[in-house]
Amino acid sequence: MLRALHMDSLEDLFAHLPPEVRLNRPLDIPAGKSEYEIVDYFRARGGECAGDHASFLGAGVYRHYRPVLVDTVVSRSEFLTSYTPYQAEISQGTLTTIFEFQSMICQLTGMEVANASMYDGSTAVPEAAMMAMRLTRRDRVVVARAVHPEYREVLSTYARHQGMPVVEANYARESGALDTADLERKIDNQTAAVIIQSPNFFGIIEDWRRAAEIAHRHGALLIYVFAEAVSLGILEPPVDADIVAGELQSFAIPPSYGGPFAGIIATKEKFMRQMPGRIVGETRDTRGNRAFCLTLAAREQHIRREKATSNICTNQALVALMATVFMTVYGKQGLRELALQNLAKAHYLAGKLPILFSGPFFNEFVVSGKSPDAINHALLEKKIIGGLPLGRYYPELENAMLLCATEMSKREEMDMVAEAFTR
Repeated sequence: MLRALHMDSLEDLFAHLPPEVRLNRPLDIPAGKSEYEIVDYFRARGGECAGDHASFLGAGVYRHYRPVLVDTVVSRSEFLTSYTPYQAEISQGTLTTIFEFQSMICQLTGMEVANASMYDGSTAVPEAAMMAMRLTRRDRVVVARAVHPEYREVLSTYARHQGMPVVEANYARESGALDTADLERKIDNQTAAVIIQSPNFFGIIEDWRRAAEIAHRHGALLIYVFAEAVSLGILEPPVDADIVAGELQSFAIPPSYGGPFAGIIATKEKFMRQMPGRIVGETRDTRGNRAFCLTLAAREQHIRREKATSNICTNQALVALMATVFMTVYGKQGLRELALQNLAKAHYLAGKLPILFSGPFFNEFVVSGKSPDAINHALLEKKIIGGLPLGRYYPELENAMLLCATEMSKREEMDMVAEAFTR
């Protein structure tokens, strides 16, 4: 390159830059290490992490058991290295797993069609809102304030350049559930969708039938959001919703510092053509054998940009495969038993603590008391990760904490959490 530019050195290449912005000394970094020294270094750093700590932190990312079979399957080279299965004739394995994933999501949510997955739950929510705008030809959205704050933040980011006003409906201070009277005040004839989450960010199970009745009475769609997928093992599927958007991290997807995760959108068959992302469909090959292919992939790679349902969403095929293996391993009865374990352990812990809200909850709940930071600091000394202080997102809940108990929570650990609140 220097020869082609008629230069003699690397310094000549950067000679056009002012001297004050050039670094005329070696970088201030340690000398290189051998491979075994690097391995030892990262093992030591790993030992400093909280992998051996008990955790009662939920808030959208949950600590569940990951069956060994999950990594065994997803680590197979044909899955680990696969790309978008455009060539159906050589991608039947990947297409089959996506089709099975879609089928299981439909069973889980009570919807008729599901896409091949989304980036995560937070991006699935605004994509569902824009889908509702296309279907209703309206531009306004009402979102419950008890929807995950970070999901609402992503929704706000999308809405800023979509001409989509977003209005928030309050939660009832006693129950922690959606304040339906406030929803009645906020909704109007320009509202495209009402967005609720159940269990909501406080862990409270919402009355989605009541929310659907209000939305439909005003000509709007109901978008049902879930962040804790295990809850669907015992909660009734939201069949009265029009669109379901959710996060599958609970299904054997490791927390991994916040991603990658896998979101979903599922809906009624009549709304299918406005659903973002891609769908794998079942067909027959030239010999009459059952086969699969991409269909209704309404992205800008396939159709005119202005007709695309989304130019940013894709499917998380490998991560979604983790969730597929998880659902296959547990099955319907196993998932129900897992959900019952979560329910029982959360209620055992809650029975020892001052709960703030009266609404029914699954595996998360809000407690009030002294400084959440002080409690968490005391727990950390016992190798326990405490809950989420809610003042960061809800100033009116400055002295409240969101706690989560899953099947991974042990009785003695829960007793130690309860003890920290009484000191």
